[in-house]
Amino acid sequence: MRILLATDAWEPQVCGVVRTLKTTLQELHRQGHQTTLIHPGHFSQFPVPFYPEIPFSYGIRQNYLHDIVQSVRPDAIHLMTEGPVGWAVRRYCLAHRLPFTTCFLTKFPDYLNQMIWVPKRWVWGLMRLFHRPAEQVMVATPTMQNYLRENQFAQSLAIWPKGVDIDLFQPQANKSTRDKKRLLYVGRVSVEKNIEAFLNLPNTYEKVVVGDGPSRGTFEKKFPEVKFLGYRHGEALAKEYGEADVMVFPSRTDTFGMVILESLACGTPVAAHPVPGPQDILAGHAHVGGIDESLEKAVEQALTDSHPHACRGLAQEYCWEQATHKFIQNLAIIPWKEPLAPSVPSNT
Repeated sequence: MRILLATDAWEPQVCGVVRTLKTTLQELHRQGHQTTLIHPGHFSQFPVPFYPEIPFSYGIRQNYLHDIVQSVRPDAIHLMTEGPVGWAVRRYCLAHRLPFTTCFLTKFPDYLNQMIWVPKRWVWGLMRLFHRPAEQVMVATPTMQNYLRENQFAQSLAIWPKGVDIDLFQPQANKSTRDKKRLLYVGRVSVEKNIEAFLNLPNTYEKVVVGDGPSRGTFEKKFPEVKFLGYRHGEALAKEYGEADVMVFPSRTDTFGMVILESLACGTPVAAHPVPGPQDILAGHAHVGGIDESLEKAVEQALTDSHPHACRGLAQEYCWEQATHKFIQNLAIIPWKEPLAPSVPSNT
């Protein structure tokens, strides 16, 4: 199958969307599919003022997209994100009556409200408009299906599960000995991740942050006792999971939380709030961590009632091969019959 994907999130960004896309592309290639990726590197861009790590693409010409589609003649088109690249490809598909699918991976209504105080109802209106023409909207969990239905998404919502590289993320043979229990946070250092709830946990714990973001400088000054390590990748990241006694996931706005699976694969339990993502992964499974409205209580539960084998066993249930098979099943096949007409604008 020839699959055309469009995304606003791509390297050098470090986030769950990029990791999901990179791993899915690798698995698609392994299964014999051909992929073409339209990403911000193809266009002019400038950094988002309130979030410099994220590029904002512009100058995306419909004729350029037309040339790509004519050249590839994809069997399916999938839009990963609701940014400028996603909107441009959406516009092209509508102009040429090409079916496409989308996915809802980021709670932009919550993020933009927390970061720059944009009213949630405005952003929800844009999200519904973006996804409305899609043949299917893919989400990671049944909880996210319900979440979108509660926010007036009427179209078909399909599950696209996630996976974890259990060969890379493995339990560490010998943990370092230390006086304090080590708590780990992995992710963007930004207010929308609720990282301050982690940083405010008692100093009776050793706290380590892996990641970077616009709030790092502020938090390093405010919490000098916390170790900020910056980004870690591959085996270095796996080592940090393995050295931790608990991985703390403070976010209330993520749609899944791939770091939860990575931590569990390393045998390290997870402490989190009872929200989408942690609930979908951890609830109903014994000895894998703690879920509580109080993050401190969740940490205490994870420390006292968890076992590495249970954590690892749960992570092994999440397979990228099966996740990619489901992704393929969710795609909308394009019934090519004749060449496309020259590109024309669409006002939809």
